[in-house]
Parts: sequence; C-alpha cells; structure tokens
Amino acid sequence: MIVYVVLPIEVPSMVCRLVDGPVGMVAVFAVAVYLFFNANPLLAVLFLLAGYELLRRCSSMTGTQVIMKYTPTQEKKDQKMKKMNPPKKNTLEEEVVEQMAPVGRSEPAQFMASGFSPVADNVGSASMYV
Repeated sequence: MIVYVVLPIEVPSMVCRLVDGPVGMVAVFAVAVYLFFNANPLLAVLFLLAGYELLRRCSSMTGTQVIMKYTPTQEKKDQKMKKMNPPKKNTLEEEVVEQMAPVGRSEPAQFMASGFSPVADNVGSASMYV
C-alpha cells in the first residue's frame, strides 16, 4: 500500500469502473472502518490514504473529476436564467389600457326606469326552453 500511495501506478480501467461510484466508495469506507476496529490502527490509516488515492486516481481516469469541475451548480444556472429573462415591462397596449380603461375608476352604473319591454318571438322547436 505504501508503494501504491508513493508511486504513480495506474489503476486498471475495469477496477476504476467498479470503484468510481457510490457502491465502490461505500466499499472502500467499509473496509477502512473494518480495519480500524479489527486490525492495527496504523494499517487502517495507511489503507485510508491508499483508498483516497485510489478514488482520486479513478475519478481522473474515468472523467468524473472533470465533469464535477465544469458542471455548473444550481445557483449558477439560476443566475444565468435571471439574466436571460429580464423583468417584464409594460407594453404600449397595456399602458394605454391602463390609462383609458374605465373599469374600477368610473362611477357605478345608473339604471333608469323605462317603459320599454323587450319581447322575443317564438323560435319554434329551435330552443328547448321556450
């Protein structure tokens, strides 16, 4: 393990595919915990360093390190989206309607009494409600 930590030994790609994932990381951590409880603590610390080096080398070999470095975080994505979507301004039509529309600004409607009474002709069978 000391030789592996000190020298730049390449890890086979098959091993990297197994180790460079959640299951591999948990396995390395589990072996380290096992060594801390059931072996010499110096051996466990050495294995912890070798496990870290293994994960570091595998992440650079499989490309995980590069992906994590250049993938933007959600905060950066949100900032870019805010720049692309500036605050909405009123259009000319909305401004004119706002100035000219009587809704909400005029007096209530005044109803006048009238002698006029609308009458509808008989529509025959065109309507069910007649």
